Amino acid sequence: MGYSVGQVAGFAGVTVRTLHHYDEIGLLSPGGRSQAGHRRYDDADLDRLQRILFYRELGFPLDEVAALLDDPESDPREHLRRQHALLTDRIARLQQMAEAVEHAMEAKKMGINLTPEEKFEVFGNDDPERYNEEAEQRFGGTWTYEQSQKRVARYTKDDWKRQQAETTAWGARYAALMAQGAAADDERAMDLAEEHRQHLTKWFFDCHYTIHEGLGEMYVADKRFTAYYEKIRPGMARHLRDAITANAVRKA
Repeated sequence: MGYSVGQVAGFAGVTVRTLHHYDEIGLLSPGGRSQAGHRRYDDADLDRLQRILFYRELGFPLDEVAALLDDPESDPREHLRRQHALLTDRIARLQQMAEAVEHAMEAKKMGINLTPEEKFEVFGNDDPERYNEEAEQRFGGTWTYEQSQKRVARYTKDDWKRQQAETTAWGARYAALMAQGAAADDERAMDLAEEHRQHLTKWFFDCHYTIHEGLGEMYVADKRFTAYYEKIRPGMARHLRDAITANAVRKA
């Protein structure tokens, strides 16, 4: 009888919506149907899905994946060589940025000019300056640190309340999108990733796409920041990282 779409989604670690989309565009159409008309996938379908996910992990767009799998004249090695060059360049760029952005994700941790009472009113028990010494040791003198310091020093309690409200509202919308099963490269997820980048630019420092990609990697690599996003929605840190990367690719 084969495997149901839910079973295959579980095997592969993708969403049912993703499999439906692959079927709709003809990238992966299941080999059979149940008597009730539901999709049923056979072993050959699973093999094809494995190859699709391999190319997707390397960053190939869906149309190129289809060409690689279906065009007998397509040269997979040439595609892989080109993708390897792109990945190598991206790794080099991220390594160059890593030192400057490792823990400067939200500059609210630095130089906040509020009284203790105002800080508690805005941030509760989450002390936004607990990483001040670490941040200055790591990033003192960098343009992201200096720009953040100058901006946040001007903010009033009401400014911080607006910033927090925007952050909370964004987080709720992102969590809701994840609850719908949206993939990280879904247009809506990429739009929210872009909104996240613009929020950082608005409130803290000029967050260019390369910097944003570096931040996304840190959201996964640093358990403290992972915990922040996981508290909003389990799996959010990695999902957001992938959406940030997809958005940077889309804008490139």
